[in-house]
Amino acid sequence: MEQKEINPRIDRNEKVISIRGLKKAFDDFEVLKGVDLDLFKGENLVVLGRSGTGKSVLIKIISGLLQADEGYVNVLGREVGKLTPKQLDELRLKIGFSFQNSALYDSMTVKENLEFPLERHAKQMTQKERDKIIDVVLEAVGLSQALNQMPSELSGGQRKRIGIARTLILRPDIMLYDEPTAGLDPITSIEINKLINDVQRRFNTSSIIITHDLTCARAVGDRVVMLLDGQFQRQGSFDEVFATDDERVQAFYNYNFID
Repeated sequence: MEQKEINPRIDRNEKVISIRGLKKAFDDFEVLKGVDLDLFKGENLVVLGRSGTGKSVLIKIISGLLQADEGYVNVLGREVGKLTPKQLDELRLKIGFSFQNSALYDSMTVKENLEFPLERHAKQMTQKERDKIIDVVLEAVGLSQALNQMPSELSGGQRKRIGIARTLILRPDIMLYDEPTAGLDPITSIEINKLINDVQRRFNTSSIIITHDLTCARAVGDRVVMLLDGQFQRQGSFDEVFATDDERVQAFYNYNFID
């Protein structure tokens, strides 16, 4: 597996996300049982865990899509739980959310999909300025030729790339990726992993990548944390996380790599 090189641009003196004592339950089922987490400026942080362990719940709370039961969530200097709806909307403009299913509008062309957030949140822009930004993000994801295509004409990997491009269109400070390689073949997954690293370098983003794909985790993670039983049980480099006799961690590794 490709191991990500050490990223010298991470600023460990600046936290863009800080979480303490985060708890979330659905009825009697406790998903998050007191989570502490920091994301540093310029860092790609991978959150590992099996399906249903609360990974997606975590990033929905970070972006204000879900309310925490207990705990403190600070994003870019703002305490999420105390924001008004208007303040939350303003904060979300600085957070790019790359959904697992790409979340493209099937009735719109690629260009129209990319224009949509600009029309809503950058109404002062001229059409020329919009076109330039669209060209930049399409070039960044390697799909300039797809400008006038419909989502139905694109492969799964291409739709994923366009979804990332649309997320980048407003130049967010933070990127949240939800299972970016889910449903993709191995070669396309490698391309998406490379794109995540390219986005980090080119757009100076700080990112949380939610995944259960260990190849993705090793390729994109500057730091890896593992969510087990509602808490982060392991964190560090990829190799440090899996350097343990903990049967739960070893079972997760073996499930990914041993037939």
